[in-house]
This record gives sequence, C-alpha cells and structure tokens, in this order.
Amino acid sequence: MHKLVVLYSKPADPDHFRDYYVTNHLPLVMNWPGLLAWRYSFDVAAIKGEAPYFAVFEGDFADAAAMAAARASPQGRRVAADVANYATGGAVIIHYPVQGGTG
Repeated sequence: MHKLVVLYSKPADPDHFRDYYVTNHLPLVMNWPGLLAWRYSFDVAAIKGEAPYFAVFEGDFADAAAMAAARASPQGRRVAADVANYATGGAVIIHYPVQGGTG
C-alpha cells in the first residue's frame, strides 16, 4: 500500500476551510481513480505544545504508480487546482510506502 498525506497549516478563515473542504473538495477527492480509502480530520493535536497543522488528509493507494496515475488524471488535476480555494495557510504533501505489522 502507498499513502498520500496532506498536512494543512492554519488557514486565514478556519470556518470557510471546513465548509469548503467538506462541501466542495472532498467530493472531488472521492472521484480519484485508484483511491482505496481516505480519511481526514480537523482535530489535529500535538502531544506537547501547539500542533503545527490545522487539518490532515490521508489517502490510500495500491502502490506509488497508482497514486501517481491518480494525481496525473483529470480528476487529480482538479483536486490539486482546488486547494487554493480553501487552504490559505498552505499545505505540505508527503507520500510513502506503508510497512505493516500487528501489536
């Protein structure tokens, strides 16, 4: 599995971010080809001190090639272009292959 993570810094208008993200952005994300699962949160907290991020998104893909194809697709380009409509604080996008285990 390959994971895509988006870490959003605090926006200028948190209420607009939340509303726009749920109403407009997530419906675009749900149309990404190859997206196996997704999750997000606006309740990002740090173990110690203030969290450096306001919100987080996680998307799961079968592998790095599936993620790259999704991002390059017309739907992926729409998702990327839409970020400017709500993420005024900026976003950090990372991705990595997931290693597994059980506890």
